[in-house]
Amino acid sequence: MATNYLSIPATPKFRSSFATVTRSSLTDQSHHSPSSAAKRHLLRLVSDQDRGLKTQSNPQKLAQIIAAVDSLAACGRGTVTTDETLSATWRLLWTTEKEQLFIIKNAPVFGTSAGDVLQVIDVGQKSLNNVITFPPDGVFFVRSEIQVASAQRVNFKFTSAVLRGKGWEFPLPPFGQGWFESLYIDDEIRVVKDIRQDYLIVERAPYSWKE
Repeated sequence: MATNYLSIPATPKFRSSFATVTRSSLTDQSHHSPSSAAKRHLLRLVSDQDRGLKTQSNPQKLAQIIAAVDSLAACGRGTVTTDETLSATWRLLWTTEKEQLFIIKNAPVFGTSAGDVLQVIDVGQKSLNNVITFPPDGVFFVRSEIQVASAQRVNFKFTSAVLRGKGWEFPLPPFGQGWFESLYIDDEIRVVKDIRQDYLIVERAPYSWKE
């Protein structure tokens, strides 16, 4: 199978000192903002949770993470999270979605392991792909159509699913529809709650995934 990853442009060797100072000043300001503190707290809580697998058997940790999500969501209240800032390849940090966690946990049964778990969104094209990679060549992805419903809510409808390996592909039927709300979004992470009251914390991946 052709690689699904695009190369990442090299970081420019020379940068203007003005841009560096400006970025540093903005970083210093944001570092001390309420949202920055809430984000750092949330990311610390999920950092050792194996994308949510460990949280499944730890109700106390789950409660702490949900409380931290609520705190960050309060910082994002009233903001628009369904514009072009939503378009990105998002990589899973933590979730309560049982189906995704089941696949991640049981991938070794099939002689493989789960790699990056992604959500690839293009607001302009009204598309969303939910992706689970199985390096070096395997991938399972579900295509969806999306429609912006409000400032923070997006409706989705699954249209098809594909399990793909090196030199082969197995199509699966579409299944279901619903909505999700991006409660908080910035240039690093996004926090999501969906129709089933599941949570998703994702980061902007350092690459773009393509079919």
